[in-house]
Amino acid sequence: MTEPQTPAGAEKDSGTSPAAIPSPGEGAIPTSAAGWERATLEKLALATLIEQRQARRWRNGIRIAWLVFLVLLAWFGWERGGAPADVSKPHTAVIEIKGEIASGGEASAELIISSMRSAFEDAGTQGVVLLINSPGGSPVQAGIINDEIIRLKAKYKKPVYAVVEETCASAAYYIAVSADKIYVDKASIVGSIGVLMDGFGFTGLMDKLGVERRLMTAGENKGFLDPFSPQTEKQRAFAQTMLDQIHQQFIAAVKAGRGARLKETPETFSGLFWTGQQAVEMGLADQLASLDYVAREVIKAEELVDYTRRDNVAERLVKRFGASIGEGSVHALKTAPSLR
Repeated sequence: MTEPQTPAGAEKDSGTSPAAIPSPGEGAIPTSAAGWERATLEKLALATLIEQRQARRWRNGIRIAWLVFLVLLAWFGWERGGAPADVSKPHTAVIEIKGEIASGGEASAELIISSMRSAFEDAGTQGVVLLINSPGGSPVQAGIINDEIIRLKAKYKKPVYAVVEETCASAAYYIAVSADKIYVDKASIVGSIGVLMDGFGFTGLMDKLGVERRLMTAGENKGFLDPFSPQTEKQRAFAQTMLDQIHQQFIAAVKAGRGARLKETPETFSGLFWTGQQAVEMGLADQLASLDYVAREVIKAEELVDYTRRDNVAERLVKRFGASIGEGSVHALKTAPSLR
């Protein structure tokens, strides 16, 4: 028997009649369009998955970084850079004063005074040496240190000597005069007993360029140090009076510290500086000598113990981390009114 032949162009009956197959005009989606939508959805899903994985990795990375940071903080937390635990034996206490004397720096009043107190309190300390190599800095910080050294000397009855390396100028010399004696190298730079306030003025240049400065203040003299605004004679005189007063405070500290040893001349307090050899001749210093000489021959305790307090590794990490966080806040506050 033979099967009935299907007419040309007709399909076998597979359980679905031709009338059940919708035509494109009746809502059917072409095969090519359906494939495109499916591919797009797959790509979106894959991108979302990748993004979630990356976010999870970042979170884990940040957690690990914080864990490492806390471990370092705990590990180095006890290292203060000061004296060793056993300081009962006779020794010479050394405190370094290096770099700019400024709040928050390595040569700040906070760190130096803390070092001084530790050195004076230890029973084995026979004398304290300020090892100075600084061009100066804040008169406020220097004045605080000067006053505290004088107080500690009177309380503990222990001598303090200043030993100058390369430079002992301005605020650094302000500190040095609180010592019982000042020792220098013949080529050291010593002096600069003066006060300054520096800045720039751009008003003439702005006029030539046709630039207008728009500064708004509440208070007649609030912006008198603004470099883009003209300075009046009254404002100049006010600033000069303030500098002269601070200068007199500096001079008084030098005279009190050096006493009759000072051979005062018209140049002494002019802001000039001299070599160590000249400083000895002028009475600004006492003798040419090194740290080892002072410990061996003056204090009679050759063993040197460094009491200098420095920021440890953990503290530096904290400061840097805090500074990076604070940059955004500082930027946001730049355009806000200020009481500076």
